Amino acid sequence: MKVTILNRIGYVKKAFLVVLMLFTVLSFAQNGPLFEQGKSLYKAEKYQEAVTSWMKIIANKQHASELYFNLGNAHYKLNNIGPSIYYYEKSLLLAPNDGDIKNNLAFAENAKVDAIEPLPKTIFYKWYYTVSDVLTFDGWAYSTVVFSISFMLVFLIYYFSYSERRKRLFFAAATFSVLLLGMSLSMAYSTYDDAIKNQPAIIFAESIAVREAPNLGSEISFTLHEGTKVQIVEKDTDWALIEIANGKEGWIPYSDLKEL
Repeated sequence: MKVTILNRIGYVKKAFLVVLMLFTVLSFAQNGPLFEQGKSLYKAEKYQEAVTSWMKIIANKQHASELYFNLGNAHYKLNNIGPSIYYYEKSLLLAPNDGDIKNNLAFAENAKVDAIEPLPKTIFYKWYYTVSDVLTFDGWAYSTVVFSISFMLVFLIYYFSYSERRKRLFFAAATFSVLLLGMSLSMAYSTYDDAIKNQPAIIFAESIAVREAPNLGSEISFTLHEGTKVQIVEKDTDWALIEIANGKEGWIPYSDLKEL
């Protein structure tokens, strides 16, 4: 009976993998021609038609840096500054070191109306983000596990050593491991907290009044324009509390922006 059950489980796994592979193949077969069609339309300077073709791929739940990059290019040609910045940013999330994306994003950002001077960064802030960018949250979590195991092994060697020289050596190594463990654990928590709080969005409205409260009758604090990147701090039904690079906050209708 056990053999039969195990065999059945094996058959189910194999069947699932076959279905998954078939789904992937069909998805590529369907979206590949759409992508190439979009490229042909873009070369023919039919930018809106190219956007329509590529958006069908996104509707099929397929995402790729090149796809978003091309959408950004097409929207830039159409002078849709907000969507072009949005798709360049989406592309950059998937390929953060791509120079072409960064270059085109810079061109699109130069076409924005808003020129917001960011708050000055402290030395500690710069140091923190320099260190935190070395690894992702998962990377810091894995390094915490590695340093934990390293500390236990080094401490055990220290504990069971008889030589004074070896004890001093492994005591120093254990101390160093604890320091690395503490740093990696702290960075893991910090980067996780940053990831949770990080809710960037792009303004899609041509011009929008940022208000002091989430209602149209409240006072206007300042005005933003299409393409400006903001951070969503809080949501209240159809409104979003946003923060811009210079630290100013205010409420805008949620429909006037798009989250990355």
